[in-house]
Amino acid sequence: MALKYADIEVEHREIELRNKPQSMLLVSPKGTVPVLCLDGLILDQSLDIMRWALERSDPDGWFAVDEALAKSWIEKNDGPFKVLLDQYKYPNRYPELDQEEILRIALDLMLKPMETSLRSTQYLLGNQVSWVDVAIFPFIRQFSKVNPKQFEDLPFALTKKWLHHFLESELFNAVMRKYPTWMG
Repeated sequence: MALKYADIEVEHREIELRNKPQSMLLVSPKGTVPVLCLDGLILDQSLDIMRWALERSDPDGWFAVDEALAKSWIEKNDGPFKVLLDQYKYPNRYPELDQEEILRIALDLMLKPMETSLRSTQYLLGNQVSWVDVAIFPFIRQFSKVNPKQFEDLPFALTKKWLHHFLESELFNAVMRKYPTWMG
């Protein structure tokens, strides 16, 4: 989304993670996506790609936010919430864990603070979209899809409205096209 927002054209290569092309593993041996290859520069972390894109073009000021607050949200999302999300999404991988407890901790850690923040501003760090919203959105989207009925029943109307805003956005829908698998 950041690349599209920054109006940076890229050659998109859809990777089948069960069958990673050797050419991808040569440039990024860790074998995860996304990977952005730029004349010798390899960026293989989403946040690094976002920063790189926004340093080149940030027409609506996505980066104009309190850096300490941004860091706090991102660390919570990319650390403990991501772990909980994986445990919640893949209960068969974690049969020893109580799914209700995982849900409760995830709600306390991420969704309740989001709801509180969204009571005073339209987005997580103010009344305009920031890079933090765009970085966290995919994780909340995944969380909402694990058990859609359960998510819909949660008492977080503002968080659901925030999520719906991004799901319906022109930007998101422009980048969520289906691409053929690239065989490299």
